[in-house]
Amino acid sequence: MKANELRNMSTEELQAKLKSLKEEQYKLTLQRYGGNVEKPHLFSAVKKDIARVLTILQDKKEKKNG
Repeated sequence: MKANELRNMSTEELQAKLKSLKEEQYKLTLQRYGGNVEKPHLFSAVKKDIARVLTILQDKKEKKNG
C-alpha cells in the first residue's frame, strides 16, 4: 500500500485499515507458529503497512491539533 493512497483516506477509514492489518498480522503469526507459512514475505509487508498507517494517523492528529 502506498502512502499517497493512505493520505487520501479519512481517519475512520485509516482506523479500519489498521484493524484489518493487525488481524492479518495475527493470522500470519499463527501460521508461523503452526509451521504452515504460505507467503513469508507478507510478514514484513504487513508490518510496514501498519507503520505507514500509524504515521499518517499521527500526522493527521498533529495537523488537527496544531
